[in-house]
Amino acid sequence: MKNVVSFVLGGGKGTRLFPLTQFRSKPAVPLAGKYRLIDIPISNCLNSDLHRIYLITQFNSVSLHRHIRQTYSFDRFGGGFVEILAAQQTIETTNWYQGTADAVRKNLRYLEQPGIDHVLILSGDQLYRMDYREMLETHTSSGADVTIAGLPVDREKASDFGIMRLDDSGRIQGFLEKPQTEEELSIVRTDPAWIDAQGIPSNGRDCLASMGIYLFKRDVLVDLLKNSDYEDFGKEVFPMSIRTHQVQVHLFDGYWEDIGTVRSYYESNLALASLTPPCSVSSNKMPWSTRAPGFFHRRAWKLQPSQKV
Repeated sequence: MKNVVSFVLGGGKGTRLFPLTQFRSKPAVPLAGKYRLIDIPISNCLNSDLHRIYLITQFNSVSLHRHIRQTYSFDRFGGGFVEILAAQQTIETTNWYQGTADAVRKNLRYLEQPGIDHVLILSGDQLYRMDYREMLETHTSSGADVTIAGLPVDREKASDFGIMRLDDSGRIQGFLEKPQTEEELSIVRTDPAWIDAQGIPSNGRDCLASMGIYLFKRDVLVDLLKNSDYEDFGKEVFPMSIRTHQVQVHLFDGYWEDIGTVRSYYESNLALASLTPPCSVSSNKMPWSTRAPGFFHRRAWKLQPSQKV
């Protein structure tokens, strides 16, 4: 996994989460008591042996920067890091990040370094537990240029997501953002029998929703960003890549929630606190990491990759 680098997107102003985002960015919002939203994708990376992580930030980022600095520190000989890439003026540009793809485009020099073959693009405001090594296996075994995580959903929920149309090999042939009518849904429908054949019970679900988790060949991503002015991955870069490259789906069937609104934040926290949480905060196999409470004095506090809370 040393040839994979991860980019975690810190998100925009988070207006739908206001007032939680009045003084902090979305990834810095507390979750399940002692965690922050940003701890989820970073923990998934660490549990997947991905130790080179860039975090792209822009709005209300002081609290987030403090949390990262005080939480994630690695053995100096291991080569791991969680490094913040804040919006800044450079010789090349004086503009703020204009979107998710533009944010990565403005930091291409970090992924053009030697030894990087694949780039994982993650969101900083989603709640789930995933082993990215399985996604990399799908990516490499299929020979894909781009792989995207897909979640089976039923038709009632499909109108809230971008829905993908596949061929029998799992290659993505089309993409429709938030289909509303039966005619639109029929265009992107996936045969439930195909989902069952992949080892995931369809349970009547016949749509595959984009989770906004992308794995690119490094050179493909660089080419896509350098030869376009697209600003958003989900709405522009991903649909364009379907037309020009081999894009494969990686099926995921665990708990996943986009913490984009106050309601989703409220319901997710209640779910985590229930007697049978859909995504337990404690897992011996893939634990979540965070800063241990009580270490606010001046003594240096370092969390090694193997030290989990």
